[in-house]
Amino acid sequence: MQRILIIEDDPKIAEHLQSYINKYGYEANVVTNFEHVMKDFQAFNPDLVLLDINLPSFDGYYWCRQIRKESICPVIFISARVGEMDQVMALENGGDDFITKPFHPEIVMAKIRSQLRRAYGEYAAHVEERVLETEGLKLYPERLELSFHEETVTLTKKESDIIESLIERYPRVAGREDLLEKLWDDQMYVDENTLNVNITRVRKKFEAVGIKGAVETVRGAGYRLNISWSKAEQQ
Repeated sequence: MQRILIIEDDPKIAEHLQSYINKYGYEANVVTNFEHVMKDFQAFNPDLVLLDINLPSFDGYYWCRQIRKESICPVIFISARVGEMDQVMALENGGDDFITKPFHPEIVMAKIRSQLRRAYGEYAAHVEERVLETEGLKLYPERLELSFHEETVTLTKKESDIIESLIERYPRVAGREDLLEKLWDDQMYVDENTLNVNITRVRKKFEAVGIKGAVETVRGAGYRLNISWSKAEQQ
């Protein structure tokens, strides 16, 4: 069952959308805490997002940019704004489509089905999936998944990028500056502690599939993949 995340601060509209989407066989979830939208996104891991522009704290453009740092799932903006510039802004900030309020639910469903087909179905580009494998560990960058034996864990886009860099650089060191540039090339300056936090999350994802000690810190240089799981199996 494909999952649709609804980010809409009008509870009546959100409830109406959720009811209609569920009726058509999808699983719809509504964000209620607009301070922590990305926590809901990461927990639900949706196949598509319906996103309002006018939201508390941060607008939909901001949240779309945050989503794009972690996912390429389709994002459809829904807004009462009808200006051409609003639609341009929605697309420029990572959106895939735009629906104006008031809307007919059948139009919403048609656009949802269209975007899902383009992303995952009959219209999707059928290219061979990339798989990075080393000693039984498999990284699926397009799926954002890490697998080892029978265990699989979902990754964020940044976690996947870090693991990909570690695998590709092995046995060399993936430098801190190189990782920062690859992960945050759209920002002028990033606190290095942000990289530390993401490395900690990557280590936890390795542990979630049963691997400990996979990321080695090389002082003054960066990080290196440590194929600890192969060594453990040989003992």
